[in-house]
Amino acid sequence: MGHRTDDERRNAERAAERAHLLPEEVAAGSDDPEAQAEAILDESDERTDDPEGTRRESTQTPD
Repeated sequence: MGHRTDDERRNAERAAERAHLLPEEVAAGSDDPEAQAEAILDESDERTDDPEGTRRESTQTPD
């Protein structure tokens, strides 16, 4: 196994922390909380990095 970069380590820590399911997520169930956390954080980072671009794609953001 290779050494992780600081960014990889931070991302792994964020995913592990986010993998603790919220009450509504527990009620809905999750087969893989770790993968779910990574997907949620990836989408969040994308929205943060490109708010204008992701606003056009979002069904939750008003025009």
